[in-house]
Amino acid sequence: MLKSAIYGLAVGDALGVPFEFKKRGTFTCEGMTGYGSWNQAPGTWSDDTSMTLATLDSIKERGCIDPEDMRKRFCEWLYQSAYTANGETFDVGTTTRIALEQGGGLDDYHANGNGSLMRILPLAFTEATDDEIRAVSAITHAHKLSTEACVEYVHLARQLIRGETLRMDEIKSKRADAIQSTGFVLHTLEASIWCLLTTASYREAVCTAVNLGEDTDTTAAVVGGLAGIMYGFDSIPKQWIDQLKNKALIDSILNK
Repeated sequence: MLKSAIYGLAVGDALGVPFEFKKRGTFTCEGMTGYGSWNQAPGTWSDDTSMTLATLDSIKERGCIDPEDMRKRFCEWLYQSAYTANGETFDVGTTTRIALEQGGGLDDYHANGNGSLMRILPLAFTEATDDEIRAVSAITHAHKLSTEACVEYVHLARQLIRGETLRMDEIKSKRADAIQSTGFVLHTLEASIWCLLTTASYREAVCTAVNLGEDTDTTAAVVGGLAGIMYGFDSIPKQWIDQLKNKALIDSILNK
């Protein structure tokens, strides 16, 4: 199930990369494409997957939740292009960059981007406490909105891991035009839940997320991780997995 989650996240990320920042309704994502916003080849994933892999690698190697070790790995990604799809670090969030440069997470309201939510999924497969989840978020995003969004997301993922049905009718009943897909952490969390609950397959969930526009890669990555858990690895279109870059890195971390 961990493999399903990580590949679900990475594929969603790669689907969204070419469309990031584009306005809803100006494009349609139906499959894996390339170039576009970041001029990257099809199947190239971004910071969402890189930081998720760094988080997972830390957990695998340390055998515990070690925020300082995770921070060091994030710095290796930022400065040395570790954990990347093609040896290039791109699409670095402002809050993430500043936090890693200064050695501590930002806790002001305007630092509530989705940069910790997008990488928190591996903790759902551990016995991490809520405080440990908050501490991992706070490596970069230390405001309560961000830390609590990460706690909620991990809890949702754990429900799916247990085979439970998510019952969030208030979000599910919203119209698409009421769902925002900016980089604000609460928008991303709500949009990902909405995409999951209003669709019936992995493919439909992640394409719906990308087609919301704006922060396409992160919205699709966040819902992709949940959809991977819900529908399983075999639900992810094989063609998309075949196109995904640097699967050797993903598999090497998963198999540790």
